[in-house]
Amino acid sequence: METLKSLIPEHLLQTVKSSSSSVDDLLSSSSSLLRFLLGLPQFHQAVSELADPDLGCCGKSHESSLDLKRQGNLCFRSRSFDDALRFYSKALRVARDNTLLASLFLNRANALHNLGLLQESLRDCHRALRIDPFYSKAWFRRGKLNTLLGNYKDAFRDITVSISLESSPAGKKQLQNELLAIPDFQNKQTSENTLCYATADLPNVQSEVKLRCVSTKEKGRGMVSESDIEQPSVIHVEEPFCVVISKSCRETHCHFCLNELPADSVPCPSCSVPVYCSESCQIQSGGMLSTNEMDKNQSFQNLPDDIVEHIKGVTSAVRYYSETECVQEHQHECRGANWPAVLPSDAVLAGRVIMKLINQGETAMDLSNLHEKLDLSHSYSKMSPENKLELHLLSIVLIWCLNKSCCPDLSVCEASVSQTIILLSQIKVNSMAIVRMKSSGVSFKCIPAGNVSAKEPIQSLEQIRVGQALYKIGSLFNHSCKPNIHLYFLSRGLVMRTTEFVPLGCPLELSYGPEVGKWDCKDRIRFLEEEYFFHCRCCGCSQMNISDLVINGYCCVNSSCTGVVLDSSVAACESEKLNHFLAAPKSLDHHFLVSEKVYAGVSEVASSLLIKPSGSLHIKADKCLKCGSRCEVENSHVEVNKAWNHLRRVEELMNSGRANISVLSDCLRSIAVLRTLLHMYNKDIADAEDKVAQACYLAGEMKGAREHCEASIKILKRLYGDEHVVIGNELVKLASIQLASGDSSGAWETTKRLSQIFSKYYGSHAETLFSYLSCLKLEAAKAVNL
Repeated sequence: METLKSLIPEHLLQTVKSSSSSVDDLLSSSSSLLRFLLGLPQFHQAVSELADPDLGCCGKSHESSLDLKRQGNLCFRSRSFDDALRFYSKALRVARDNTLLASLFLNRANALHNLGLLQESLRDCHRALRIDPFYSKAWFRRGKLNTLLGNYKDAFRDITVSISLESSPAGKKQLQNELLAIPDFQNKQTSENTLCYATADLPNVQSEVKLRCVSTKEKGRGMVSESDIEQPSVIHVEEPFCVVISKSCRETHCHFCLNELPADSVPCPSCSVPVYCSESCQIQSGGMLSTNEMDKNQSFQNLPDDIVEHIKGVTSAVRYYSETECVQEHQHECRGANWPAVLPSDAVLAGRVIMKLINQGETAMDLSNLHEKLDLSHSYSKMSPENKLELHLLSIVLIWCLNKSCCPDLSVCEASVSQTIILLSQIKVNSMAIVRMKSSGVSFKCIPAGNVSAKEPIQSLEQIRVGQALYKIGSLFNHSCKPNIHLYFLSRGLVMRTTEFVPLGCPLELSYGPEVGKWDCKDRIRFLEEEYFFHCRCCGCSQMNISDLVINGYCCVNSSCTGVVLDSSVAACESEKLNHFLAAPKSLDHHFLVSEKVYAGVSEVASSLLIKPSGSLHIKADKCLKCGSRCEVENSHVEVNKAWNHLRRVEELMNSGRANISVLSDCLRSIAVLRTLLHMYNKDIADAEDKVAQACYLAGEMKGAREHCEASIKILKRLYGDEHVVIGNELVKLASIQLASGDSSGAWETTKRLSQIFSKYYGSHAETLFSYLSCLKLEAAKAVNL
């Protein structure tokens, strides 16, 4: 893209960069740039490499699959089953020949069996047999697995089929012995859930919840309640209009449902890019299963009828298609061309939107009505000149790739390009990041009380972005830095839940990322202006709150004073916020419309702000907002940076497994510096306390780990509030420390508290979303003999 930019003449660059969002203006700039690029050999070379399947590296390769299979076999023979599994899975992604696919599925089944993953191994046997119903070894392996899983009736039938396919007398005799070794199955029923996958259905919205879309001068369209809504209530659920996986998660998460991939992931049968958690997700995404639908009645005519029916049930793919709704969002990308793997996620998502509307017959081939079909807001006119140029180039490249690789009827013209520019700008401000909460380590492991591993970190939660999606109704909910609704995702489905009582007519608002407690006001405003092109005036950014004052504040030089000292940038932002609020019409005599709790909090750290000013209010930097003492913030800032640099080096040692008592001593010295210079509710101290807790834990100092973890939580409660989901995440760490140190009653109480918080934000889905939660509850309950 940068090479193409460098070839564009200056006058054309200026035309594009200065374009507005009006139809005529965009058509003109799109037409000029399109004509120039179509006459440029370098453009044709670049897009050919993206759009031509013959030049792509995303197709299948028989040679590569054979080489990967050989490497997997070497690992298997040396009993490196994890490595064998990895190579077989890679080989499956690029294999195209059915015979090779069947053998790879069976090889991977053997590796999974040796790793103790019996259900996953059984599913791979099933896949091998769906491709080759005459695969005797696969029937035998399936029989062995069903025996181990207690599915004796299926095991008997599997081995019976294997005997019928075995040609050598010695082999038949061995299989007969295997058949005799299967326990009596007459009273054992085959598990009906052997090949099922765990799913969570979207909840129902309560019948009394009524929402309405309104439009205001300040925020444009938004959603409000038409009735009183209790806390917590599900107010909205929605499947995405279109979704795309994050590039960083392509190897770890299913490309359809976005859940973590199991060990027996399913490859796309037509290209090497996507992998799925199951056949169901593969079909919904638009793929076809690898099958061999032959006449089983004729082939197995000498077997009893019940065995023939068993063969049909195992090897048929019909039930997958009958049970699965096909979304087909990947089908147009499934030709082996490079563009879906190379272009940014925004562009790939735009391509899916375009092809969905074309396939549904809802848009013309020049996309002239695309904007009105989606009916989403955009902020193209507010974008920087460089961003406008980027959108023009990306739109031309995307339309060209779609035309050449999958949709020859799509017009490559100024109309389609200009509409795609608007679509990309709509995606910029309307798409949502689909996230998952991941626990530390490969998986959450409950540590029995009093049993501490020196190498095991404190259990903690990390939010990872797994995908990006458009939700047409969900995009109508506006932002607030103090939101009253919380959203989460079940697979791809969006769920919105109130976190407080919402009265009739009140706006329903979520956080677009920044929240009070996470960042201070100036950083939140800057982020929202840069990413979403609006200046936030929500209650969190227009009314005084303790969090914005202390989150980056310094302490007073008077050790007995609890006042906060601000640097110049924070002081300027808080001055503007307070003066804006003072100038607004008041409905109450008191000049600050704040709750009693907020008033008390501000009084603790900045009581001077509660004195009604005679004119405009100017908060002075470097001066305590409670007692007025002067503080040299610049000098404090230098010392704070030194302490943090030291903490980061210590963290690197901990991450590399080199934590010891001397590392812990270094941590304690650094945090002592921070406590001396920063306000006691500064978020940096909370982060530092968290790191020191980790160092104590790794050094086996459980008492110190608990104390520092509790100190971090105490600060975060002042920044976020006692009931915020962030507090629940931190309580997970505390519970794991308490369990590891033998404090069973403490762990039980902490677990109950975090369960209450998670229930408020996630309802009955808390244990579905956080698989460790039930484990944590179980261990804590066992520890207190409940």
